[in-house]
Amino acid sequence: MPKKIIRRVLPDFATVLKHRSMRWTVPLIRDPNILHLNRESVSLAVFIGVLVAFVPLPGQTFIAAGLALWWGANLPLSILCIWISNPVTIAPMFFLTYRVGAAVLGSAPLNFNISLTWEWFSTMGSQIMLPLMVGSLLCGFAAAAAGYLLINFLWRWKVIRNWEQRKLARQKKQNNRATDA
Repeated sequence: MPKKIIRRVLPDFATVLKHRSMRWTVPLIRDPNILHLNRESVSLAVFIGVLVAFVPLPGQTFIAAGLALWWGANLPLSILCIWISNPVTIAPMFFLTYRVGAAVLGSAPLNFNISLTWEWFSTMGSQIMLPLMVGSLLCGFAAAAAGYLLINFLWRWKVIRNWEQRKLARQKKQNNRATDA
């Protein structure tokens, strides 16, 4: 079932890679796990996507793609998972990570108003950036590890459940044959 759900969401990558504009990526994709759906590649993709979603840097897509290629995770799913940090969730996420970083570093959280000017970034950015990065990495690793373990658990649970259902169906079929004979 996990494969079926994920396949419904993702496009068929064999046809995508045959497209003229995507041919340059074929040599980069040597590891078969990068496009296949198995427990390890999907779990690792969720780990990468969630971890990178918490990093307050531009270019999260490129970071997630690079890590997926390097670690052999499912590439499309790792890129899809970074959308946990989207325009709706990014402000609460970074507020939480700033607070966590300030608490870990032992500094008092600053009360500030955001002004999108260069002066504000040059003065407040240096005071905010260290707690934000520390909190982002800590929260990112915690959430990514939880996602990795959850996907592993759910995948194994579903496989075991399918085995048990097939076993019961076989037993039922054998019982029906025995009563018919």
